[in-house]
Amino acid sequence: MLKTAASMSPWALFLQADIVVKAVMIGLLLASIWSWAIILERSRRLSAIRRETGRFEERFWKAKSLDELTVKKGQHPAGDLFLAGMDEWQASVDGKDRSKVDGDGVRTRLADIMAAAIDRSISDLSDRLTILATVGSTAPFVGLFGTVWGIMSSFQSIAASKNTSLAVVAPGIAEALFATAIGLIAAIPATIFYNKFTAEVNRQAQRLEGFADEFSAILSRQIDERA
Repeated sequence: MLKTAASMSPWALFLQADIVVKAVMIGLLLASIWSWAIILERSRRLSAIRRETGRFEERFWKAKSLDELTVKKGQHPAGDLFLAGMDEWQASVDGKDRSKVDGDGVRTRLADIMAAAIDRSISDLSDRLTILATVGSTAPFVGLFGTVWGIMSSFQSIAASKNTSLAVVAPGIAEALFATAIGLIAAIPATIFYNKFTAEVNRQAQRLEGFADEFSAILSRQIDERA
């Protein structure tokens, strides 16, 4: 009984599997490890971005002047958006005669600059999420391929031994099904976190767009005051 249980352990099933099934299992395990590395990195980063964005927005609304706000580039998307807008504002308005400032042109450039900053930030936040989507959608099918291959090999062994007892059939079937199990283990977390991260990135995009609209309104009022 103990010997049978040991022979059905995950490690024993892997060692006894066909070379093709072993390759499938190893590939799925590597995909799972890669997915978890992305999941942990994205979780930490998105959590930090939410925290830093909240702090920045609080300082932004409490500041008496935009010039007194200091932000490090690359710290969080809202800060990068603010820096992009301020750089364009200073280049277009500061040190120029009021009569020579084209208000409509400045507004258009500010809108374009901030839209580009949002696109860059969202693209960066979405980086490697396609890997999770790929693992989540393909891992079950790769595992199924390993299962089908393993079952075919088991049937060939059964035909060669001419023995159809459960003791002979069960190990081969278990080895084959183990590949599907590994595929599901890789796919389920990847799919769950892909959907979670995608929703979080969409929320960040909406938050940035709202901040950009409010920031543009503040700068637009300053342009009118300079006119």
